[in-house]
Formats: sequence, C-alpha cells, structure tokens
Amino acid sequence: MTSAGKLGFWMTLALVVGNMIGSGIYILPATLAPLGYNQLIGWAVTLGGALCLAFTFARLGARLPLAGGPYAYAQAAFGPVPGFVTAWSYWTMVWAGNGAVAVAVVSNLSLIAPGISAVPGLPALLSVAFVWLLTAVNIRGVRAAGDVSVVTTALKLVPLVGLIGLTLWLVLMGAPHVSQPQVALSGSVVATAAGLTFWGFLGLESATVPADKVENASAIVPRATLIGVALTGLVYIGISTAFALYMPMQAAAASPAPVADFLARFLGSGVGQIVAVFAAISAFGTLNGFILLQGEVPWAMAKGGVFPRWFASEGARGTPVRSHLVSSALVSVVTLLNFGRGMGDLFAFIASVSLAAGLLSYFLAMLAAVRLLPREPAVIIAALVGAAFIAWAAWGLGVEALTYGAGFIVLGLPFYLWVRRDAAASTGPSDRG
Repeated sequence: MTSAGKLGFWMTLALVVGNMIGSGIYILPATLAPLGYNQLIGWAVTLGGALCLAFTFARLGARLPLAGGPYAYAQAAFGPVPGFVTAWSYWTMVWAGNGAVAVAVVSNLSLIAPGISAVPGLPALLSVAFVWLLTAVNIRGVRAAGDVSVVTTALKLVPLVGLIGLTLWLVLMGAPHVSQPQVALSGSVVATAAGLTFWGFLGLESATVPADKVENASAIVPRATLIGVALTGLVYIGISTAFALYMPMQAAAASPAPVADFLARFLGSGVGQIVAVFAAISAFGTLNGFILLQGEVPWAMAKGGVFPRWFASEGARGTPVRSHLVSSALVSVVTLLNFGRGMGDLFAFIASVSLAAGLLSYFLAMLAAVRLLPREPAVIIAALVGAAFIAWAAWGLGVEALTYGAGFIVLGLPFYLWVRRDAAASTGPSDRG
C-alpha cells in the first residue's frame, strides 16, 4: 500500500479520539450521577490508568509497529496460545461492542424521529443497516474510513466542547452551584465508577491495531495515542465536573439524554433534538472506527497463524474483506437476536459483556510490554500500573459481566485447537517427505 493510501497523523488521531468518544459520554452522566463525587475520583483514576496504558501502547507501537495491536504484542512476547487468547478477547470486545454502538446510533435518531420506535423491527433493521453501510466504507479503503473518522470526530466534539465552554462561562460569571445530596466517598463505589468510566476509554489502543496502514507508524502511532487519550480525558472530566456543579443529581440520574437536558437548562428546550443529532453522529463515527478494527484483528491473527488462512485474504484495495464480512455478520446476529431487550437494556448488556471479555486483552498486552521492553523502566512501571488498574476495573464490573466475558473467551479455545490441528495436518505430509 502506498503512503497515499495510508492514515496520516490527523486521521490516526481522529481514529483514537473518535473510538473513545462515542455514545457512552451522552448517557454516562445519568449512570454516574447516583455515585456523587465518587464519579470524579473514578474519572481521575481511570484517566491515570488510561494514560499508563496509552504510554505503554505508545512505546510498544514505536518499538514494534506491528499490525494487530494487543494481539501482536502478546504473540511476540508469549507465543501463539496467549496471542490467540488476547486476540480472541479483543476481537470479541470489538465486534460485540459494535452491536451496542449501532443500537446507540438508532436510539439517538429515534429521539429526532419517534416514528422509528413505533414500527416493529425497524430499529433492529436500521442498526444492522448502519453496520453494513460502514462495513462497505471500510472495505472501500482505509483512507475512506479515515475521512469518515476525521469528519465525525470534529462534529461529535461540538456539543461536548460547547457544554464545557458553557460551564466555564457560568463559573466566571459566579453562577451559584446546585446543592447535591451527600454521597459518602467509598473505595468500592469508586471502583464501580472506574468500571463504568473505563468504557469511555475503550479504543485508546486503536492506532496500534492498523499500524501497518499508518504512515510513519513508529512516530505517528505513539503520538496519536498519547495526545488522543489526554484530550479525551480532559473532555470527560470537564463534562463530569459540569454536571457536579450545575445539574441536580436526581435530574441527571432520571434523564434519558443528560447532555441535552443540561444544555436545555441554560439554552432552551429546543437544544435537545440538536444534541441528539450530534450524539447520533458521535455513535456513527465510533462505529466506523471499531468496524475498521474488527476487520483488522482476524486478518492479523490469520497472518500470525492462529486463525484460518482464509481470513488473511485482502481485497483489491488492500483491505481485509473477508474479516469485515464475517465480523459484521456476527454483529448483525447478536443485534437481531437480542433486540427484544429494548434499546437501553440491549446497550447495557452488550457493553458490559464486551468490556468484560476485552479487559483480558489489555491485561496481557501490559504483561507483554514488561517482557518485550525490559530495558525501559518507565514502560515497566506504567505497564504494571496499567495491569493493576485493569484488574481493579474488572472487579468493578461485577461477577455477572465477568462470567459472560469469561464464557466468550472459553468458547474460543476449542476453535484455536481446531485451527492448530488443521495447520499441523496440512504441513505433516511435507514434513515427512
């Protein structure tokens, strides 16, 4: 692939920021409101953990610009079995999570066009249609996906930056803060907040996954990763602070669209539908970025010999067409089979399960960094802190989500053994010759 067909810095940065800032930030203020000021501590702890992860991924990306991200590092450090487990858990997180993101696109559109929810089956069909629309974009080429990322990331930041700007103006004007109920500070509650807020940082490693398709990857991947996480963290903490200062906890917790309701308190009720448009664009952009990743991971696994070689095929534009088709088919099946839960319940269910499955990939990637970069003390410290944070965030998710996530991972092991057996059988005759 020529450099003209690769991702530059701004596209890579947009991929990182766009994958992290998706639909979650538009609904998380309602979920976090009952936690009181524990949520601010949770965001701060999560940002610290995310920066440790980002720094570790940045150094790995600079030293080993390999396609596949977490999988590539685990494979290089520990061999094919841990590499497969890492890739399987990460891939599960991405494609399963894409079901939740696709639902979020339609959920926000239904606020603008209520008739969508009134037609049985239409929300499910629209969710799947958006998945396949963006699958076609990604098959067309990585630059096409990059263009979508740049545009949607710029647009999705408009209401969020506007909310933070409004808050700063209120502070400067001396507007009185709302009186919030007292919620005791608690380590377990902060852990719960961290488990929820880490959803907002999923995708921080996005630049490392398609590293072979990034121009000057050893320089751009680490820079985009660190800058992207820092910018995203500032946005999240700014929004959480705004709600703590100027939105009553009960109102935030009861709101189906807390960001829209916050802005409506000061700018008028008509702002709700405008924010819903931007929220739909935000989820749409995130879906685009993660569809890029869900195609790249099986392709990298096949190249590494832990997935069927069939997935290693590329289309005329150098994109992993077969990986995209299979991944999007899985997203479609999960979305259609579970749509009876309702859009809100479906989002929460898929998000928690996919996150629980994917945390293992982050944990193994941190251990891989310790093995691969033994002469970089700063990386080792950051990786160990990142691994400890991942374990803590997993605890915050709860037993049910972790059980489902573990089930997804266990289901992959027989598949790995089958692939390896077939690989051994195919090479056996020539070895004996």
